Amino acid sequence: MPQQVLCKECGAVLYEGVDLKTPDEVIQANNGKCPNCGRKLSIIPHRIEVHPVRNPRRTLR
Repeated sequence: MPQQVLCKECGAVLYEGVDLKTPDEVIQANNGKCPNCGRKLSIIPHRIEVHPVRNPRRTLR
């Protein structure tokens, strides 16, 4: 299941990948601020969205 973390201010992609990352890990990887707009990153998520996978590679049984 892919994960994508975006900046609340500018929408820049802070993390995208199949490995799930905690907010702490994403913040540390970006030195505590958005590399695009410089906004300070918060550990508290602003919005969470879950979308279905469109083309699953395998089905779980």
